[in-house]
Amino acid sequence: MSGYFSRHAQVLLATVGDLVREPVASALAIAVIGITLALPAGLFTALANVERLSEGWHQSAAFSVYLHRQTPAPRQVADTIGHLPGVKAVAYVSPAAGLAMFRRLSGFGASLATLHSNPLPPVVLVTPRHATAAALARLTQNLRTVPGVAAVQSDLHWLERLHAGLALGRRLAILLTALLGLAVLLILGNTIRVAVMNRATEIEVIQLVGGTDTFIRRPFLYAGAMQGALGALVAFLLVETAVLILDDPTRHLAALYGSSYHLQGLGLHGLLWLVVGGAMLGWTGSRLAVGRELRRRRLA
Repeated sequence: MSGYFSRHAQVLLATVGDLVREPVASALAIAVIGITLALPAGLFTALANVERLSEGWHQSAAFSVYLHRQTPAPRQVADTIGHLPGVKAVAYVSPAAGLAMFRRLSGFGASLATLHSNPLPPVVLVTPRHATAAALARLTQNLRTVPGVAAVQSDLHWLERLHAGLALGRRLAILLTALLGLAVLLILGNTIRVAVMNRATEIEVIQLVGGTDTFIRRPFLYAGAMQGALGALVAFLLVETAVLILDDPTRHLAALYGSSYHLQGLGLHGLLWLVVGGAMLGWTGSRLAVGRELRRRRLA
């Protein structure tokens, strides 16, 4: 068992030496892989940040339930609404409080003073417990059946459209990841194919002395996996640099709206997924390229 691991360690060190001895070619291949993987990684990061932002909007969103002006006990109606399934909290706004708020915020105080009566109805602000489309539809239907309710207005429909857009964005990100993953396979496959051709004489000698295909493939698999992992690390650094550059203006813009929102990068979890994915792509591309070259040599 120790011999098995020692052989793999020797091949790994030899592979590192090969990459170091050709720094320009290795750096170019790793850079291309990094830029290719940075595109889907950046898109997933952007979608994750938009989802975080929409969660804060969900918490501040509410239904506006307008009661009939002739409702005899509007506060009791508000209490009834507060006990409905799916309701997290309610806030009752009397006509007098609503008129005072409108006078303060609208700037039409002088014009409102000419009114002979208060035209505003009682309003109940309802915060939903869940902001999914099905939950909102059920809550809207339940609110309309409460006696004394004249109309229900929701400001959450645009959030549903946002979630639909995010779902589309995730599908596009998955499609882009698949296409660019294929591009990484082709890039690494071509790189390894060139390496196999450069070491054709060495491979022939190994085959003549009884070397197996597994033994021949091993250094190329290590090289592909290593280049894929290093390319993924470059992609991570590119995404994190972009997040760092955009975070300060994003914080400033959020502060203008009274929010402390800030951008988040891939994090350690994203780094692990990216490096493992890059290594697997490199290993797969190398295995396909070396296997094709070995089959071609047998047939030659």
